[in-house]
Amino acid sequence: MGTRPWVAALFLLPALILLGALVVYPIVYTVQRSLFDADGSAFVGLKNFGTVFTDHGILTAVRNNAIWVVVAPTAATALGLVFAVLTERVRWSTAFKLVIFMPMAISMLAAGIIFRLVYEQDPGRGVANAVVVAVHDTFTDNAAYPGARPRPGGDLAPSAGGSFTTKSTAQQGSPADLPLIGIPQNKLPSNAVDAKPAPSQPDSVTGTVWLDFRPGGTGKAGVIDPGEKALSGVKVQAVKDGKVVATAKSGKDGTYKLPKAAEGAQLRLPASNFSGKYNGVNWLGPNLITPSIIGSYIWMWAGFAMVLIAAGLAGVPRELMEQARVDGANEWQVFRRITVPLLAPVLVVVTVTLMINVLKIFDLVYIIAPGNTQSDANVLALQLYLSSFGGGDNQGVGSAIGVILLLLVLPVMIFNIRRLRREGRR
Repeated sequence: MGTRPWVAALFLLPALILLGALVVYPIVYTVQRSLFDADGSAFVGLKNFGTVFTDHGILTAVRNNAIWVVVAPTAATALGLVFAVLTERVRWSTAFKLVIFMPMAISMLAAGIIFRLVYEQDPGRGVANAVVVAVHDTFTDNAAYPGARPRPGGDLAPSAGGSFTTKSTAQQGSPADLPLIGIPQNKLPSNAVDAKPAPSQPDSVTGTVWLDFRPGGTGKAGVIDPGEKALSGVKVQAVKDGKVVATAKSGKDGTYKLPKAAEGAQLRLPASNFSGKYNGVNWLGPNLITPSIIGSYIWMWAGFAMVLIAAGLAGVPRELMEQARVDGANEWQVFRRITVPLLAPVLVVVTVTLMINVLKIFDLVYIIAPGNTQSDANVLALQLYLSSFGGGDNQGVGSAIGVILLLLVLPVMIFNIRRLRREGRR
């Protein structure tokens, strides 16, 4: 264009100085530092890289990074594609896009704090477990009397799975009483009534389930004393040869009635009567911590993917879709055969951008993962911090991890740059 080279260099100089100070120099220094020991006083060559690939904690971080790179960008892009396509068909598409994109305005720190609370184990504080417990309690009965147990040496004895089974067999006309202990008086239902002896019936097996304890300790073991409370709603099973042949529940006065088929069977009180209250899923435990954090990341970045894909979708020729519909294609075929192929360049941009982003993920993992499971959720960026400044005090190993992260990011960046250049020449 006839511009003198020194004039162009003069205008580029401020940017080159900033790039040199903020990008080139840190990269060169990190590579150099990775070849020295913890305090930088002795040259150790590639020993720090050997440590990276032999240390169990760092290998866990490498594995988790691989999971992140495969799952998070794919899920966020797929969800963004679904949102972008669906928002074209709703009336309030702008408001919907705003709501989906809004998490992008929240910092990683704030999002981490939010999801740390969402994943709390206590259903009274954690939203995720509040929903899980509500659904569980809707379809499953809670234990009637958590912690209840029979008296030692009685006819009822512990059996497999936390249940209690009688040693003797039930007989018609002879009440089979099932006394229990271990329930504090203040844990009984407020409407609990006194237990009553079950009437003998010649064609069925009857009995009473009650709390075999009277305030003051004046009652007799195995006998329904005045003032001892009935345990209503307790499931009683008649078991023969390992199979349940009849089932009943104790009534308000503690009595139950089993049909004639229960004669000669052992009576079992299943563990569902006594197990503790369901408290939901341990989202922050070692098995679910990484998927839980990935879920919070998708919540943040699905809006980013949706906006970019929606912009690409706006440039898709509508006549191609209409022609396909005229030719008899259904909506799924239009989406799979026309929409997705035409959006392939945009989907690649979004996926690659998110892949670069997740390779550097740090904030969410550091904030959401509790101290006891942080090692299970560890990623390379977090391990870099921990090795260098978070107690490891080994900047040689930390620098080696930084170099490895750079080498992992470079191929993805080169691929993205080449693809953008090819798109620009078309």
